[in-house]
This record gives sequence, C-alpha cells and structure tokens, in this order.
Amino acid sequence: MRLQALFGQHSVLAADAMRSRLRGDDDFVQAADAALGRNTDAMTDLMGQLFGSDMVGEFGPLWSGHVVELVAYASAVAGRDDSTREDARVELVDYERRLSEYLAGLSDGRLDPPAVHHALAAHIEHLTEQADAYAAGDYATADRIYREAYRHLYDVGLVLADGLLPARDRAELREPVWRLRSQLGRVLAEHVVLVEHVTRAAVANTPDFDAAAAMINGNTRDLVAAMSALFGADVAGDFGDIWGDHIESLVAYSGALAAGDRSAQARAKNELQGYERRIAAFLSAATGDRLTSARLATAFAGHDGMLLRHADAFAARDYATAHDIAYAVYEHGFDLARELADAFGETVAAALPRGGAQTGYGGLAVGG
Repeated sequence: MRLQALFGQHSVLAADAMRSRLRGDDDFVQAADAALGRNTDAMTDLMGQLFGSDMVGEFGPLWSGHVVELVAYASAVAGRDDSTREDARVELVDYERRLSEYLAGLSDGRLDPPAVHHALAAHIEHLTEQADAYAAGDYATADRIYREAYRHLYDVGLVLADGLLPARDRAELREPVWRLRSQLGRVLAEHVVLVEHVTRAAVANTPDFDAAAAMINGNTRDLVAAMSALFGADVAGDFGDIWGDHIESLVAYSGALAAGDRSAQARAKNELQGYERRIAAFLSAATGDRLTSARLATAFAGHDGMLLRHADAFAARDYATAHDIAYAVYEHGFDLARELADAFGETVAAALPRGGAQTGYGGLAVGG
C-alpha cells in the first residue's frame, strides 16, 4: 500500500507543481518542487527496499527525468512556447517506453510490456491534459482529470506490486482486509489532498474555487458510497451529514483567514471540535466500540489540526511549511485508514453468518 500511496501522491504533487508554473507562483513553485523531489526520493528508496538496491541506479534517474519534463511542459505552456512544449512531450513519450520496458523486464514475465506502457502513457496524458485545461481556464475539466490521474496512478501501484513482488507477498494483496485498507486509504488520502486544494483556493481567492469545491464533494460521495457498501444506506447517510459539516468548517476557516476575520476563525474551530466528538462517537458505535470514541476523537483532532496549520501556513505564504504539513497529513490519512479498515472489517465479518448452525440451515438439517 506504501507504493500505491507514493504513486498517488506523485500524481497530485506533479499536478500541483505544474499548476504553480502555469500561475507563475514562483515561491510556491520552489516548495512544490521540493515536495515532489521528496516523494521521488521516498519512492526510489521504497523500490530499492522492495526489489533490490540494484534497480535504484536505473529507476531513480528514469523517474526523476520524467518529473523534470512534466515541469518543463508546464513552463512551456505558460510561456506559450510550442516548440519547447513539443520537445517535452517527445521526452515524456521516450520515458514511457524506457520505464515500461524496464519494469516489465524486472517481473519475469508477470507484467505485460504493452500494458505497463499503456498505464504510464495514461499517467502522462492525465497530467499534460489537466495542465492544458488549467491553462485554458477550464477548471472543471482540469479538476476532473486531476482526480482521474490520482486514482489511475494509485491503482498502477497495485498492478506493479502484483507483478514485481515475490509470490508470498502477492497473496496478501488479495486478502479482503488488505483490499479494504487500500481502497479506504485511497479515498481518505484523496480527501486530505482535496481539502488542501479547496482551502488554498479559498485563502487565495483564486478562480478555481468552485471547481475545487466540486472535487471535494465528489470525494465525499465516494466515502459515503463506501460506508453504504459496508454498513448500509442509513448509516452512510448519517455519516455523510457529519462528514460534510467538517468540510464546511474547514472551508469557512480558510475563508475567514482570507478575510482576516478572527471571530469567524474561532467559530469554525469550535465547530470542528464539535464535529470531532460527533464523528468519533458515530464511528465508535458503527464499529461496535472496536475503536473507542476517545481514540477516534484524538485521531480526528490531529487530522483537523494539521489541516488548519496547513491553511495558516499557506495564508502566510510560508509554502515550505505548508507542503511539509501536507506531506505529513497525507501519510496520517493512511494511518487512519488502516485503523478504520481493520475495525470495519472485523465489524462486518462479525455480522456475517458463520456456518450452517447460525443460518438455520444446520438446525434444519439436524431436525430433519
């Protein structure tokens, strides 16, 4: 799941870096590039741990090279330099070929080279297309592709892990609890990214605020759908109401920051504290107290606290700190997802019939 997390994070950081180039936010560009470099280092290190240090020497430069070309592409779009833009695209196409051949070669035939190439080509298309749409002011399209890009590369991480890991580790990827952790992690980590996205738009009062708000609403619908699949529509509906309140409070806090309204900021913080108590009590009850309300309240308070500090740092134009916090809260999202997924899985499993005797079938058989 760590590989999926880093792949998904790469997608959003690359898109953010490209957009900062398009906007000409020079200070933000530096912090975004640093965060992207940190993700590249983490991914290269993980690949070395999983598949051997010998691969790092080739994977690292390949991966770094495509990051450089993505940023070059965005700079060319911003500068209306069609020649440089085409050069960057040619380099990216060459990267797709070389990295797909390299990864497929490591898998001893388990990864199909054309399929890997197709997956990496889609990744590049997503990022360049979202940049083109963003540059054209079509924020709804840009943000729709932004979400598709995240989900796509997150899933590519699983495909690569399944093709490259030893057999004993691949079997674990098919365990229901692991799949639940993976999918819940994807949605919760995306929630973190999109909340940061909409709060940045609110703080800076940028024209993409409405599209950013639509993205976080889409993520909330995905979370509610996941809860519905696990616990039913009634529980999911109640969850959605509580969850929506916390997003509104975070956005209200960001708007108050932009307006310099300290009273409204305090109000939003108080509302968040109330939400943390309610979501903790709700999820504790939903999991049959497998996670205590106190434990959950602490976890969600930590989550909200980091998101508030991220908004504070962004409003102060301290982009390096904002990105450091964003990095930490993204990883916190997976820690929370793991705890929730384990508790959800145990709760759902406990509610399932455990054999003929408990379903009535066994009793009928004996009585017959």
